[in-house]
Amino acid sequence: MNSSSSGYVSTLRYRDSYSTVVAKNVIVLALGLIINYINGSLIHTFRKHQIFYLNPRYILFIHLVVNDMIQLTTSISLYVLIYIPYRINVSLCCVFIILSVFTNLNSPLNLAFMAVECYIAVCLPLRHAVLCTIKRTYIVIALIWAMSAVSILPDVFILVVTEPVELFYSTMRCSRNKLFRDPIHLKIRDVSDMVYLIGVWLTLLFTYIKIFLAAKSAKASKSAKGDAKKARNTILLHGFQLLLCMFTYVAYLIKKAVVYRFPEHYINIFFASYIIVQILPRLLSPIVYGLRDKLFRQHLKKYLLCTVRLSIKPRNVVTSMLLY
Repeated sequence: MNSSSSGYVSTLRYRDSYSTVVAKNVIVLALGLIINYINGSLIHTFRKHQIFYLNPRYILFIHLVVNDMIQLTTSISLYVLIYIPYRINVSLCCVFIILSVFTNLNSPLNLAFMAVECYIAVCLPLRHAVLCTIKRTYIVIALIWAMSAVSILPDVFILVVTEPVELFYSTMRCSRNKLFRDPIHLKIRDVSDMVYLIGVWLTLLFTYIKIFLAAKSAKASKSAKGDAKKARNTILLHGFQLLLCMFTYVAYLIKKAVVYRFPEHYINIFFASYIIVQILPRLLSPIVYGLRDKLFRQHLKKYLLCTVRLSIKPRNVVTSMLLY
């Protein structure tokens, strides 16, 4: 968006009444706290049961959950700062932006690798234990972060080289477009987003077709057919979640088109796009694996609902009292 339109946007942004601004921020914070509470319960469940440590699928899932918690906390902080007339240190802003970009890119890449793991489990079951080892899973997680770094670190390098040192000691309204102002940043962003978009969708499409064909051919064994059908449904949910994550790459163009058509509703468009792009995908993560998975759901209930089971039976309590 050019400078003139961004100035127009900034004037529109503060036309919300005080009560509306408070309501929107309360909604965002409440959703963030609820999702982070559920995700925190998932992480606690994972830590308490060693059985999850030995399954690459759960390791990738919990990495996605941790990534979502970081992303949600960062994006909500940036969202709240938009409504506060407060300028923060540029170096701190740079940290916020880097974390936000890293975690935004990590989500679709993580989903792609999870889809590949589902494909191997269903279509190559005899090689699953060899291909999907714990060590290779952590290598994949490191690869995800490395691939995300390729997108944001050139921006940081260009910023350090082209901008004076004094900039990092100054303050600003924190925004990626304001921090990375050089036109080359937009070109790098467009190219990297397009590469990730195509690569991840091709991976998801390939795995879904293969699993779909496996589900059709698995007529002899009901258990194999059931596993393939469950994996196929999981890939579909991945696709929907990924579609919401991918809105990050096209949200700017969509918002620009909608704002051009309805400029008087910019604030509501901004709020709706934020909920759809940043909040909803993080709400789906616990549902796809945490609540749909029977084993994880079984262990999750007692932590999510804060129920405490007594480990000592009443008869043992009476016996112990008699001993005293």
